[in-house]
Amino acid sequence: MPFVRLLLALFVLLAALPGRAAPTPAPQAPALKPLTVYFFDVGQGDAALIVSPTGKTVLIDGGPPEADDTLVPRVRQLVQGPLDLVILSHPHLDHLGSLAKVIQAVGARRYMDPGFDHPSESYRKLLDVVGQKVGQVMTPSPNPSAPETLRTIGLGEGVTLTLLSPRAPRDAFLTHTRSDVNANSVVAKLTYGKTAFLFVGDAEPETEEYLLEKPIDFTSTVLKVAHHGGRYSSTAPFLAAVKPQAAVISCGAGNDYGHPTDEALERLGAVGARIFRTDLQGEVVAVSNGATVTLTPRKGRSTPTTVNGQVTGPVAKGPMPTGGSRAAPVSQVVPAKGTSAGRTATVPAVATSGTRYVSLKGSKVFHREDCGTLKRAKTQERTVYTDRATAVRERRPAEDCDP
Repeated sequence: MPFVRLLLALFVLLAALPGRAAPTPAPQAPALKPLTVYFFDVGQGDAALIVSPTGKTVLIDGGPPEADDTLVPRVRQLVQGPLDLVILSHPHLDHLGSLAKVIQAVGARRYMDPGFDHPSESYRKLLDVVGQKVGQVMTPSPNPSAPETLRTIGLGEGVTLTLLSPRAPRDAFLTHTRSDVNANSVVAKLTYGKTAFLFVGDAEPETEEYLLEKPIDFTSTVLKVAHHGGRYSSTAPFLAAVKPQAAVISCGAGNDYGHPTDEALERLGAVGARIFRTDLQGEVVAVSNGATVTLTPRKGRSTPTTVNGQVTGPVAKGPMPTGGSRAAPVSQVVPAKGTSAGRTATVPAVATSGTRYVSLKGSKVFHREDCGTLKRAKTQERTVYTDRATAVRERRPAEDCDP
């Protein structure tokens, strides 16, 4: 016992000496709440759900119509209350087919699409549902008060969704491409800490070329591959700028298009991207803690894969230059004031006297009365304008007939 008391006294003495106190552990920084992105298995189509650390939800695309039975219950399982934002990357059926039923099932506060018209009945029906169920409809156009900046949507806890393209009317829509509807897909970059996700819809090579002309930091941890891994998109220069560590390809098993193509897979492999495919691995869940992203497929290679974040700077590095349209201006020979007659000047096309303009129900655009789109449309309810000025105040000109 005396020996025990001696040891105890020695311990108390040492603890009381200056500089001998046990060091206080450094406070640990609180772990960031996760950002989760669900790349759904919808067959030959696209659908992805973003759930931010604060619970904000963004659904990008809704797959084909045949995905209804799986997509609607899956979204209802993951989303409590209305979606904060629904983005349709472009109005093709394999991206919008189930959106109307999702919106009817869970609701949505805001809806966005490129604003590039497409004369399909499915798109019209979707816009009807949006008009009835969604509070705010928007496009990725820049803020009019700051037209040289990119539109950014905050999702809480430092998570931002930056809309890179299209930027109409600041920049004209891309035209004369292999598919103008695809080329004007909404392109958006989701950033959290040092991690980022890039969503590109069905962007065409012209889209990628247009984007590379902008002062934008494209580096992204995860790339949602364009056009289901088609041969034309995911060009080498674009992938070199994005530097994806993981690439998710959304496509259907045994699809008729041969997606993903060998060409796209080779280019993705050349930049070292780890490839995930919904046709082989089903739904892919990506979770970011702001420093790394862990991707887990539901089938196939079930072992989670973790990749490091790599965002190094702001998305936009400077003012956004204008331009990017492949449409030629309309030129006429007109007399110029103060110069000799016959000088060539670029002027807007002028409608002939008596021309009327028509907008289909639920559409954001108007057409010339003789436009082929109107002749093909099954919708009977339409608005007729007797002059262009009135039509422009309520709608924007359609790309197909340039009214």
